[in-house]
Amino acid sequence: MLVLGSANTDVVLAVPAVPAAGETVLATGMARHPGGKGLNQAVAAARAGARTAFLGAVGDDEAGEALARVLADDGVDVALLRRVAEPTGTAHIAVQDDGDNAIVVAPGANGTLVELTDTDLAAVGAARVLVAQLEVPLAGVLAAAIAARAAGTTVVLNAAPAAALPPDLLAVVDVLVVNEHEAAVVAGEHGEPEVLAARLLELVPAVVITLGGAGALHAARDGERGLTPAPVARVVDTTGAGDTATGVLAARLAGGLPLAGAVRRAVVAGSLAVETAGAVPSIPTAAQVDARLADTAP
Repeated sequence: MLVLGSANTDVVLAVPAVPAAGETVLATGMARHPGGKGLNQAVAAARAGARTAFLGAVGDDEAGEALARVLADDGVDVALLRRVAEPTGTAHIAVQDDGDNAIVVAPGANGTLVELTDTDLAAVGAARVLVAQLEVPLAGVLAAAIAARAAGTTVVLNAAPAAALPPDLLAVVDVLVVNEHEAAVVAGEHGEPEVLAARLLELVPAVVITLGGAGALHAARDGERGLTPAPVARVVDTTGAGDTATGVLAARLAGGLPLAGAVRRAVVAGSLAVETAGAVPSIPTAAQVDARLADTAP
């Protein structure tokens, strides 16, 4: 499978509560971690057992080299990772005491992924599954998705950060992955998850709506519906949990697992991810997901 997306350095600040507009708070700690939705999802897919390639861009700087090593150390193919003149992307993340967070991203090098090369498009077409998000330019995402559809590659789109999506992109998405807020933005209306899922099925063949600690709802045009509860977790940091779930979902789809089974593993992986600080450090292995599944089996 191939992940098209962002790679960032995460600067994580521990705070009693995320500041409101005009408010200053003192952090009780600071840490730096590898991150970015694309990098997180690629590492999650690789740790889930999928052969994974990453298409992205980092700066020709120390931070970019560090992120390339993180991907390679997890077995992700970085042959398509570009080094560019722009600085490596950075995410500033405030994590409050209950684990919830607020994030500001400076895209940097990620913003250069506007056009894809013939080599990039050939790699997309050779993959079983393409995963993309919205922390890189929409033009690059659209080009990849169109190439994937033409080649019979399954397109998994994580519509995050939240944005209204153009019809030509929605027309080539196979599985849309969103949280409740993102679902409302894409659907163009508010409502309960079941209502949003029904609306989104008018736009794409299948949808997965993540519900935080409540698990995930999935639905498909063939009539399949399901609500997968999440195991009880000790929440430390929710950063990257959604990316973990998306990466594992895509990896299991690439491995031939039906949607319901892929969602089950994704939800369990996401529940494990919130129990450790940092995005990449919190991503579980396939063995850890297996163990949690065994613990929660009826």
